[in-house]
Amino acid sequence: MLQTLEKFEAKNLDQPEEVRLFEKGKLELVTVAGKTIGRVTFQPGWRWSTCVKPIAKTKSCEAAHYGYQLSGTITTRLDDGTERTTRAGDVINIPAGHDGWVEGNETVVVVDFQGMLDYAKKK
Repeated sequence: MLQTLEKFEAKNLDQPEEVRLFEKGKLELVTVAGKTIGRVTFQPGWRWSTCVKPIAKTKSCEAAHYGYQLSGTITTRLDDGTERTTRAGDVINIPAGHDGWVEGNETVVVVDFQGMLDYAKKK
């Protein structure tokens, strides 16, 4: 038996419901079916520990991320020292407790389906 949707929803990240700006980046948000989806843009030179940490006021990024990387190259280092570099076309799953930075001169754009509800949110 097929389940029916309660409500058909479609929203466009080019018309975000909220935009959060931070050093060398921005986050555009929409909420669909009760889930907050974010498109984050990181400019060359962006690093979580220098650009977002002052907003988050935590040792490392405490948001887990599950998303699709549209452009650029980014390296992520988990608190346990594990390090991984991802590129355009990668589907990513990053656990909470990490730092990250843009590699090279290309802007990084990621659509995140999990970890952006409180990301770079000024308290």
